[in-house]
Amino acid sequence: MLLKQYKEAIESSNIVSKTDINGIITFVNDEFCKISGYSRDELVGVNHNIVRHPDVPSSKFEELWDTILSKKTFKATVQNLAKDGSTFYVNTTVVPILDEKGSIVEFIAIRYDVTKEVELRLENEQKQKLLFLQSRQASLGQMIANIAHQWKQPLTELSLTLFNLKKSFSNKEEFENYYYESKEIVQNMSKIIEDFMNFFKPAREKEYFLLHKAVDDALKILSKVLKEENIDINFQYDNIEFLGISNELSQVIINLIQNAKDAFKQNNIKNKQINISIREVDANISIELKDNAGGIDKNIIEHIFEPYFTTKHSSVGTGLGLFVASMIVEQSFGGKLFVNSAGNTTTFMILLSLPHKKGCKCCR
Repeated sequence: MLLKQYKEAIESSNIVSKTDINGIITFVNDEFCKISGYSRDELVGVNHNIVRHPDVPSSKFEELWDTILSKKTFKATVQNLAKDGSTFYVNTTVVPILDEKGSIVEFIAIRYDVTKEVELRLENEQKQKLLFLQSRQASLGQMIANIAHQWKQPLTELSLTLFNLKKSFSNKEEFENYYYESKEIVQNMSKIIEDFMNFFKPAREKEYFLLHKAVDDALKILSKVLKEENIDINFQYDNIEFLGISNELSQVIINLIQNAKDAFKQNNIKNKQINISIREVDANISIELKDNAGGIDKNIIEHIFEPYFTTKHSSVGTGLGLFVASMIVEQSFGGKLFVNSAGNTTTFMILLSLPHKKGCKCCR
């Protein structure tokens, strides 16, 4: 009597099915019929793959069968296809049932519906991808502005040099000096474009790179701005290699420095300093950027990694920078971006796990 009540309790609150050892359905409860859209008569006697979703790779089903044929319990969130073509997601537990000799006689699957939760998660992932795209567009706009800014002065210099060149045409020595000066300006401008083009090359496969090289690349991109804003950079580092994509780390560093630059201006700081360090700490790697730009108000510091949160005017920033920087650190490098502010100083710390050595057996 109790066993019957337990059975009824499970079947009334869960999605239950049974199959033989070949995956042919021998039993389904009402909840299974309700979520799949099939009647009991349409299900019993057919292969369980009737609800298989075409987007699920065959390797997942190979894993399922390898597990249950080894007399082990299989657990996973499974994407299924209903009769009307709609998708539903179920948290699934498949248990092999053994006879007294230890042989498999059937499989019982107990599921519960998680469609709403999975769809919400997928929706959030789509929103994050959109935020990434918007941030990349904003970054590109910022970079174009940097190019225009860095070209403005040399173009003026080149125009003046050409004017002087024209005036000194009769003086061969003076003419050659102006010629080589003009050539050097053009070469420098070409180098600026080359740097930006390299920076925005499509992401390659992950490879080992020196962390300090990614920071150097960021500082090179910002060199003109740092010089004009009189921002003193103190950079100390250990030689550490990491498996990843160098220019993605450079983007994070550029974002953090740009934020510090804006804070220096907003708080009217005269002696502008940013200390950057890369070092090993126990089994971790710490990349720190510490500035004296006035600190962050304790009432807002916990919100700075939220999308669209900004204390700047809309003409200065979108509020996506720190949010995307945090996501890059987490998703591309498996790390975490932290912030701490005390007095007039703010420290951003990127914490990464120390990788295995290049070529080790674990990474082959």
